Amino acid sequence: MPNVFKSRSLNVIEDLSINERRYFFTKVKELKDAIVSGDEKEMNRFRIDDPDFGIYEIFLEDSTRTKESFRNAAKFHHAKVSELLTSSSSINKGESYADTFNMLTGYQNSIFIVRSKVEGLTRWLSEETREYAERNSLLYYPAFINAGDGKHEHPTQELLDEFTFLEDNKMSFSSIHVALVGDLYHGRTVHSKADGLKLFDNVKVDLVAPDELAMPDNYVEKMKENGFEVNTYSSIEDYLKNGDVAKMWYFTRPQLERMGDKVLQKEAILRDSITFRREFLDKIDPETKFYHPLPRHKEHPTIPTWLDKTPFNGWERQAINGLYCRIVLISMIGGKIGDDYEPVPADNRAECDSDEYIVEVKSTNSSKTKNYSEGVRPLENGIVIDHICKGDNPSEIRDHMRLISTVLKIDEGRGGEWVSSGEDGKFKGIIFRPGTVEFSRKDLKRLAAVAPKSTLNIIRDGKVEKKYRTHMPPRIYNFDDLSCQNEACISHPMNGEGVPAKFYRTKDGHFACAYCGKFHTFKQIWKKR
Repeated sequence: MPNVFKSRSLNVIEDLSINERRYFFTKVKELKDAIVSGDEKEMNRFRIDDPDFGIYEIFLEDSTRTKESFRNAAKFHHAKVSELLTSSSSINKGESYADTFNMLTGYQNSIFIVRSKVEGLTRWLSEETREYAERNSLLYYPAFINAGDGKHEHPTQELLDEFTFLEDNKMSFSSIHVALVGDLYHGRTVHSKADGLKLFDNVKVDLVAPDELAMPDNYVEKMKENGFEVNTYSSIEDYLKNGDVAKMWYFTRPQLERMGDKVLQKEAILRDSITFRREFLDKIDPETKFYHPLPRHKEHPTIPTWLDKTPFNGWERQAINGLYCRIVLISMIGGKIGDDYEPVPADNRAECDSDEYIVEVKSTNSSKTKNYSEGVRPLENGIVIDHICKGDNPSEIRDHMRLISTVLKIDEGRGGEWVSSGEDGKFKGIIFRPGTVEFSRKDLKRLAAVAPKSTLNIIRDGKVEKKYRTHMPPRIYNFDDLSCQNEACISHPMNGEGVPAKFYRTKDGHFACAYCGKFHTFKQIWKKR
């Protein structure tokens, strides 16, 4: 059976299924026990031990902790470790990311460890370099490890966090109750937990942050979709008034420097709301553990240094666990371990390509169609798109009908748009275009993407010849007028990489960017918008 981990990329935590991560953590425990006990034979079982095995660190954003832990993990493997000095590299002079990494792929590098402010970068690079390797008949293609991308995710931090939680949970996957405290808006380590905590069968998450630092709605929604019980509190003081306080607290540093002057004017109040104080000690369980991805702010630590020598300190062991987790991750991707893993049916996000989102409705109307007209004359030939944005207000409907006309390239020539209301009082939009208008399968897909829940009537000789109902497609791609609205995303036009936008449908009816994960409505995914 082939090793399912070899040459795999880790771009987001969901790239490893729940069962794959559970296997991973059993191996991390085995390695940690071996290192702590000095069992060299057991350690060698994990060691790649190949000086030609190339590991390249490329940190386009400053890092000490993550970068050095990966460097030391690579040294454990006796592998070739290289570093791209971005300060002197042409990558900071406008060079294409794709060209840079394709070039380095040709130099026999097996793993790239990348940190960047550009979100979704490693997802794109893993696709691009694979195509490069195939075009040039390379015998391999590289794996990518996301070491943090903007405000998106930090999957390897999530792995070491989960392992530390497991240690304090007696290695049980049954349930977890954790408080996430601090800057939940910018903190990519807490964003990874929206999917990462699915590792546990039952999850309760308490979000402790003032409104200015609150968890973005799309991550809260994802937690709820994943079955988590989610509670929100504006401060630690507010949280402690609740009778059910978690025994695991995960703190993050407030990144107020990323926010505007209005927020900075409230800096002292915001910091105070998420900083642990001595007066809180008698309100928490003595067995509570605190965690932090580190480093703490030297002047305003959310976990004050007077807690360092107390039993609450879980963050130091958490940081040390980073080395063990990254050693095992490289070992798995390098194919040294993983042969004994037995794959189970994938429990990652399903790609619902088979979903029927364009449904042809058989018309039983053989008489002349009188419902649709061009001015005062019945519409003999043409198309009518009905039930557009039903329930929205008239100005929103009119605005979106203009976008639909542009996206479908039907904004030239005769025709018009109406806003009407049905017996239920809800407004809806109607677009009609007289004449011969051909709709291909691709046009129908575009209609479903830009106007889900609408109906398309194709009229010939005064009759509805064909009628289609549309629903949200499970995925949208291969349209050159799509665009993610997140300017930090690798697929956003301002990043200049020419990355085609791709989206997948979420359970709550949004389209999420395949690269940065940002949620969009069907109205927001178009460049014309």
